[in-house]
Amino acid sequence: MVLTRRTMGLSLVAATLAACAGSGTVAPADPAMQPVPNAGFDGWLAGFRGRARAQGVSPTVVDRALADAGFLPGVVERDRNQTEFTRSLDDYLAIAASDKRVTDGRAALRQYRGALDAISARFGVEPEVITAIWGLESSYGTRRGDIPVVSAVATLAYDGRRGAFFEQQLVAALKILEAGDTTPERMVGSWAGAMGHTQFIPTSYLAFAVDFTGDGRRDIWSDDPSDALASAAAYLQRSGWTRGQPWGVEVQLPAGFSGPVGRGTTRSPAQWAAAGVRDMDGRPVPDHGAASILRPAGASGPAFMVFRNFTVITRYNNSESYVIGVGHLSDRIAGGPPFRGSFPPDAQGFDLAARKRLQERLTAAGYDTGGVDGVLGSRSRAAISDYQRENGLPVTGVHSRDLLARLGG
Repeated sequence: MVLTRRTMGLSLVAATLAACAGSGTVAPADPAMQPVPNAGFDGWLAGFRGRARAQGVSPTVVDRALADAGFLPGVVERDRNQTEFTRSLDDYLAIAASDKRVTDGRAALRQYRGALDAISARFGVEPEVITAIWGLESSYGTRRGDIPVVSAVATLAYDGRRGAFFEQQLVAALKILEAGDTTPERMVGSWAGAMGHTQFIPTSYLAFAVDFTGDGRRDIWSDDPSDALASAAAYLQRSGWTRGQPWGVEVQLPAGFSGPVGRGTTRSPAQWAAAGVRDMDGRPVPDHGAASILRPAGASGPAFMVFRNFTVITRYNNSESYVIGVGHLSDRIAGGPPFRGSFPPDAQGFDLAARKRLQERLTAAGYDTGGVDGVLGSRSRAAISDYQRENGLPVTGVHSRDLLARLGG
């Protein structure tokens, strides 16, 4: 889900991962996502009809698609209340490449092995990589969204922070309908207009979606994910994917390593080896082409040697955490191990294991943390607050060593 393809970036990814981490799905009857009367929106929509026709959309399609379009207050609320993304890479990976997501990914790969192998043969992108994108974008098709896309992007075009961008998405959505790929009723997705198994926004759909099944429609909304998975593979292929090249490799850096660090500086793996960089088994990294060194969690966190395919995934979503999440999940689905380097503790001195222990203790004491994943999100913070309130402690919602000790450590 991209907004260059997608410039909403991490805030939407964070929301998607947080939702996928929980159990169940958002109720389709969410009152905030039901249309409400809005005279200003109706006036804007009347003016838009002429602009859509001027861009080549037939009057019939404009009238049909916009007949039931309505103003969705919940879409505006979500757009205006996006918070700056602050989740650490450690937390992000705890969700993006959780044991459950790995297990589900391996099952999805087995179930659709034939289609994924055929897609891989056509587009040159490994099945595990396609599956990992599917896993992060819609939790393997289980969270494709149920909000009418025409209404969502029309609402944002009228009352959003980036009206011109979303008007472009609305025109693209109408062109998709004019091509006959789907109907307004089936064109559903996220509150920001991302659609289907691989969460394409309308302009990305027009640029990259493919009819892999040969039924005459590029159907990324179908329960059959083939077209959507092929479309994601086509996106990566057109962005320059190199088959057989890893996104990156976890590495050990020599003592006192001072750089250079970052994707702006590349060296050959042999040059990095000469500088003392080794893989996690102490060997030089094979030559997969020009590479950079990343330390996304700082000097005390894990380090990675990344290759051009890392940059290719950023075309799909320009978030370093997202790329590492896709890459690591794909490696895990293929049978690879978890990262071996440790992440630095959080501000309270907790590592992932300690945060999981806290969730376990709170759960055992009858408080709902939303699961034991080491990610202290809103439900875990609420559980901490409830415990503090009921035990006469200052209510902060913040974890601490003293709190963990009170719960039995």
